[in-house]
Amino acid sequence: MTKNLSAAIPLLNRLTTTLEQSKEENDRQFVMALGRGLAILAAFEHDQQHTHQQLCQMTALPKATITRLIHTLTTLGFLRVTEHGQYQLGSSAVRLSATAWSRHDMVAAAEPLLRQFASENEVSVNLATEVEGEMRYHACCRSPARLSVNLQVGSAVPVARTAIGRAFYAVSSQARQAVIRSNLQEQLSIEDYNHAQTALASAAEHYEKYGYTVSDGEFSTDILAVAIGVFDVATGQYAYSLNASVPSANWEADGYAAMIVPKLQVLAERIGGGN
Repeated sequence: MTKNLSAAIPLLNRLTTTLEQSKEENDRQFVMALGRGLAILAAFEHDQQHTHQQLCQMTALPKATITRLIHTLTTLGFLRVTEHGQYQLGSSAVRLSATAWSRHDMVAAAEPLLRQFASENEVSVNLATEVEGEMRYHACCRSPARLSVNLQVGSAVPVARTAIGRAFYAVSSQARQAVIRSNLQEQLSIEDYNHAQTALASAAEHYEKYGYTVSDGEFSTDILAVAIGVFDVATGQYAYSLNASVPSANWEADGYAAMIVPKLQVLAERIGGGN
């Protein structure tokens, strides 16, 4: 119920409330200028175009502040000026929105495919992406076999010690890989970070050679998992990775990979292509 009520509150109202609270609490970590800029973007939630005066009235911000923020957002492509002198969302905002919705739709479309895959192959199968140095699960389907780790949507697992994390790193661009390493460096001790770097480099080499990554008892002693990347045709990049796991007592890693990876690749193509 709380979630539904929150969704019903206009985005601009929610941001304005947060801005006021942060100011009252003297939150030094809160970047007020950024918050105000996002509030301007939030003003376009229900209307495509606004004048300068309308934005002043809607956000209750000073005219000079609105002018500076509009200039910045326009320069960065998040706003554009229409032929009538009004403002509307620009290409940068549209691209971010399209990416977000594409991924949202991808997860929704993936869920029945994952359920079918888990049932037919008697494996647990999951879809995840990297968030601040961890792999965050967006869709999960458990196999009938009992595994020691019960992962659900929202669960987070290590990047470097899991097949799903290693696969995401392996298929990521060099720039994204650098971000992942930076995230890990902030969270891990020097020794653990060095181990993580070694594991990820080895996994990337393995993926380039064989097309998948593996974790055999490294995250949980009784779990064998293999994983591959999921390429999002709509955005032209790897958005997620996909794993399939079983009790390690039932399989040898090479035999399991030979059986499940071709099936995972077909599943990944269906998810990423929206089929």
